[in-house]
Amino acid sequence: MIKEVDVFPIGHITRSRGLVGEVEMYFTDDAFDRGDAEYLVLALDNIFVPFFWEEYRFKNDNTLILKFEGISDEEQAKKILGAKVFYPLSAMPIDDTEGELSSLRALTGYTLYNQESVALGRIVEVNDASANVLLFVEQTDGEEIILPYHDDLLIGYDLKARSLQMNIPEDLLHLND
Repeated sequence: MIKEVDVFPIGHITRSRGLVGEVEMYFTDDAFDRGDAEYLVLALDNIFVPFFWEEYRFKNDNTLILKFEGISDEEQAKKILGAKVFYPLSAMPIDDTEGELSSLRALTGYTLYNQESVALGRIVEVNDASANVLLFVEQTDGEEIILPYHDDLLIGYDLKARSLQMNIPEDLLHLND
């Protein structure tokens, strides 16, 4: 059985495409292109289910067109619409865990720590549509906070542990209070 600790989020299925069962996936991490997994994991009814892929191609910088095994028509493809997509940690190359981030969007799913190494929550979205990159963080109490990302605030990150540590002024944590 696949557990949440064995995978990390890389996107979600946005729509079906065509009559042969293809789907479009919005991705935040291109792990599927760097790793060696033959499958992606979809969260369906809170159960992590592996889906083996036959082929994929890029539609644009953040959308992928996927064809999964066993999904051969539009009706079957519609059943997985909206599903969150995960990638198995075990399929990432060893050298990738010590390299650099492929993009800031790859921080999705990382645990955010402050300068005192206290976990603030999990990054659920990275908005890099403008020059001001924003991190949407789901705190441990379930509340969401939005924090700016800037290299000057960065203390460090660990690709293997999927963690990010930043020097976050206390006032930033309470902007939405």
